[in-house]
Amino acid sequence: MIHCEGLVKIYKTEEVEVMALQGLNLDVEDGEMMAIIGASGSGKSTLLNILGGLDRPSAGQVRVGEWDLTKISEQDLVRYKRSTVGFIWQNNARNLLPYLTALENVTLPMLLNGRYDVNRAKELLDAVGLSHRMKNRLEQLSGGEQQRVAIAIALANQPKLLLADEPTGAVDTATAEVIMNIFREINREMGVTVLIVTHDLALAKKVDRVVAIRDGLTSSEFLRGGYAPSGAPGGQGDLHQEFTVVDRVGRLQIPQEYLQEMGIRDKVILEFDGEKILIKPPSQEDSLTHAEETFPSGTQTIS
Repeated sequence: MIHCEGLVKIYKTEEVEVMALQGLNLDVEDGEMMAIIGASGSGKSTLLNILGGLDRPSAGQVRVGEWDLTKISEQDLVRYKRSTVGFIWQNNARNLLPYLTALENVTLPMLLNGRYDVNRAKELLDAVGLSHRMKNRLEQLSGGEQQRVAIAIALANQPKLLLADEPTGAVDTATAEVIMNIFREINREMGVTVLIVTHDLALAKKVDRVVAIRDGLTSSEFLRGGYAPSGAPGGQGDLHQEFTVVDRVGRLQIPQEYLQEMGIRDKVILEFDGEKILIKPPSQEDSLTHAEETFPSGTQTIS
């Protein structure tokens, strides 16, 4: 469903240039439900905006289904956003029009796409548990109910891909649980690919795969079905296994906390014992040997 290779996004102003994505690689299978996690500024929302057709990449490849988003025309981009992808924002004001009822909000995307179907709109509201709230406006709905209406809106035009940007960020834990269960049901019953961007590691228990982004690059993955090490999503004993991602030229990102714990700065020693690759900091003897090789006995240096 999604293929990103060497994806780069650079934001420029007159005074500053920021590289939000630095060659990110990502593949998402059709029908998968997964989460993208990362700290603020890691590039996860930038990635979501590109996949949603709201922003253009600076370089690299990005495909969603049959669409090549690096070469798509403006006219086709409108078609893509109306038919292939549904978007859910954390801020409900971006999802709903306050002067329309819940039912009218869900039918609006259908009207824009020329496929008005009030019965389907009612079915979608029923699917998110809001059949009794169809005639209510924004101010009459709780935050969790507004977010559930937003999910129904995103599904109005039968998209193949559902993108959610921090969908549980503005609700309490119990409501977040309800919303995540709705995503899972939609994924299973409708076959929609679901991609959720979040900073909440607890979501790992609710999805098939979690991909971590650090500094605009894919750094690690957590897959359901293994035993998670201490510090992985959900804590020790969670049914997820962590993998560090190796890109196409053999680079990997070692977590910063590991580097700090081992006292590693700018170089390491790699050893292969036939089964495992060992990474360790250079010892003082290694540093002295390197210095002797670089500056043989009798060589003078100028400081």
